[in-house]
Amino acid sequence: MQMKGILEWGDCMIQISGVPFKQNENWQLGSTEKTIIQQMQQAPISYSYYSEYELLFELNVRKNIIQSAKEMNNSQAEFTTFVYARCNPRYWQLTKAGGFLLRPDVRPADAILDIFRNGSLYAFECATAIPIIYYHAILNSIGSYLFNSLFRNLYLYSWHTDTDLGIITFYSNHFLPGDVLYVNNPDFSRKTPWFRGVNAVLLEDGRLFGHGFDIRTSEEVIQILNEKRKPDSHQSAYLTKLVTRPSFKYLFRVASWNRNDRAYKMQRPIVHHNKDSISYAHYLYYSI
Repeated sequence: MQMKGILEWGDCMIQISGVPFKQNENWQLGSTEKTIIQQMQQAPISYSYYSEYELLFELNVRKNIIQSAKEMNNSQAEFTTFVYARCNPRYWQLTKAGGFLLRPDVRPADAILDIFRNGSLYAFECATAIPIIYYHAILNSIGSYLFNSLFRNLYLYSWHTDTDLGIITFYSNHFLPGDVLYVNNPDFSRKTPWFRGVNAVLLEDGRLFGHGFDIRTSEEVIQILNEKRKPDSHQSAYLTKLVTRPSFKYLFRVASWNRNDRAYKMQRPIVHHNKDSISYAHYLYYSI
């Protein structure tokens, strides 16, 4: 017998400290969070959390990733390659590689917000778009004070991110709204290598947002990519099983620490590969 308020699907469930989760009636969940919970309970895996607060944090960040993707779609930021990248010089320094380096006299939160407020001043490719969406979503989740403390010295280039973002990637048959998926186009034309694939945020209605592709179904994205294949190609573009997301549990813990006294933080090396529209797994290959 299933108890009221316990989210179960077969032998799988949402667990809090090993105990089946019972939803607090005082929670004010929107439609997006309810959709995420519903898909969690229908998943072929279990979702475990140390506390209700950790679960709520993930739901909120996922919701904000979706919202940030929609805001980027509605902004005037353009898709382009690293060669033609541009940014607002008031907040960022454009590097020779086509990356955006935070100016030393600018607060990180202000610089991220400017991309969405003054999108017409920006152009970047679809891999770079994802960390921008992540930073914007996390900013909206934890506030500018903590964001500025955690994410100093930002550099936007492809999948390069601050270590505290804690990005993870893996292969799965199950996706949740707020995940980033990759549509691969193995036979892309060498004349247009930026159509090698699309990094796309999965929205709550099952559609995808990929920078430069607007909001579309996966079938529509595949159709566009198929039109950009080399002439003798017989292999269709396809939605891979690659899932990329921030480590929500790590972010939750990091956001709870006091970072004001931390003078130094190890960062990942910057890899200027000059390959547009690659997946995070592809980026990791270059960083080995």
